[in-house]
Amino acid sequence: MGERIYPDKLDAGLLRVAGVCVLAVVMTILDTTVVGVAQRTFITVFESSQAVVAWTMAGYTLALATVIPLAGWAADRFGTKRLFMSSVLAFTVGSLLCATAPNILVLIVFRVVQGLGGGMLMPLTITILTREAGPKRIGRLMAVLGIPMLLAPIAGPILGGWLIDAYGWQWIFRINLPIGMVAFILAAIVFPKDRATPSETFDVAGLLLLSPGLAAFLYGISSIPARGLVIDPHVWIPASIGLILIGSFVLHALRTSNPLIDLRLFKNREVTAANLTMLLSGAAFFGAALLIPSCLQQLLHQTPLQSGVHMMPERIGAMLTMPIAGVLLDRRGPDKVVLTGITLIGAGMATFAYGVAAQVGYLPVLLAGLVLMGMGLGCTTMPLTAAAVQSLAPHQIARGSALINVNLQVAASISTALMSVILTSQFDHSKNIAAARKAGILQPGRRDLIPDPALMPRSTAVSDFMSNVLRDLSHAYTAVFVAAVVLAVLALIPAMFLPKKPVAPGPGQVAVVAP
Repeated sequence: MGERIYPDKLDAGLLRVAGVCVLAVVMTILDTTVVGVAQRTFITVFESSQAVVAWTMAGYTLALATVIPLAGWAADRFGTKRLFMSSVLAFTVGSLLCATAPNILVLIVFRVVQGLGGGMLMPLTITILTREAGPKRIGRLMAVLGIPMLLAPIAGPILGGWLIDAYGWQWIFRINLPIGMVAFILAAIVFPKDRATPSETFDVAGLLLLSPGLAAFLYGISSIPARGLVIDPHVWIPASIGLILIGSFVLHALRTSNPLIDLRLFKNREVTAANLTMLLSGAAFFGAALLIPSCLQQLLHQTPLQSGVHMMPERIGAMLTMPIAGVLLDRRGPDKVVLTGITLIGAGMATFAYGVAAQVGYLPVLLAGLVLMGMGLGCTTMPLTAAAVQSLAPHQIARGSALINVNLQVAASISTALMSVILTSQFDHSKNIAAARKAGILQPGRRDLIPDPALMPRSTAVSDFMSNVLRDLSHAYTAVFVAAVVLAVLALIPAMFLPKKPVAPGPGQVAVVAP
């Protein structure tokens, strides 16, 4: 059978396939960003804490990390068309289930179902588009499709805030149902048939060790605020089990020929530097960024819609620097670009920490912090992905890409749990915040409330009480952003060992998309 011949132009058939792929991927990107705006709403509706509610994101990203290395094997085993449609269906069904969740624990479980479906869609999209476009058209095609993928994170918080304010939190999940159904039907019609070509066996043992290990460890850590002590059995038992499973996975991965994650790649110094930088910079950014809408809702008394609108500068900043970072990556190499990006993230977090501590308004300090964070993110994720595979042999690139992708999702999960633990711990040490919760003052969008004096600490005037609540809230959120600054500074250390030569992308090499 001869080699496939591709036309030079982006023909209608290719654009139809690409349109279906983008529709599905944008659906998952929107879902990730709208859930960030809903964190405070979940806490209020389900009468829960930030440490528990954070699992609506941590569980989702852990599910993504689970299925990313599975995508390549499953595409060969079942065929890309069948797997794409199954993934869209799983994500859509997961969305329907999320909208019916009666409590926070059930919602977390259904978010994992969403993640298992959504995690497949990005790698499948890259595979499908690379195959249908060919090496000479994939660059132009991704440039065109990059626009809606960049706009989706900007629109997501606004859409989510509007749906929560106007119709209720259930609609941030129900909105996925018509999109998912359309994507499923169009994929059945538009995608060409492909054959399953079973290849190497899948590392089931590795999957059963790593995913539960990460989940158990993060569950133990996230239980610290509620239990008070690390030595509490509800903390150290799951955390210890998690560490044992993770350690067992490391031993297993170093001994098997086709591991879930190829840890032997860490023998390459540049791969190690890129992954360690991704872990620390991701930990610095994602967990703190998830809490920004909650911070705006509590300190500035914003509604979910208002906080969604005010998150726009962060994504716009990323959209502005991503193309610049791509050009500089080709000319200067990853090290200078990534060092600049991490510095911008740290500066943005520090600016935001100052604004929150000083209890200033949105303009200009908090706005400046958001722009700096976004600009830093745009200079970090894609260059680190390129750096992780730059020095690998051609047959190692797929595994190197899977490694950095999984690392990104793990960083997001750890960061989400860690920052939420810090915030919850600060809340739990404040009598004023406890009293404000009983009075209903901390609900999203509630303004100018006069609390019941019976709910306030004794010998405290109403004006003093409200001032004390704001002070304690600002101190709690400041601790989160200061922790993010520390992690960003630590990320600079491995970033200094990144490749200093320009990256020469191979065919089909595509950047990672942040959660």
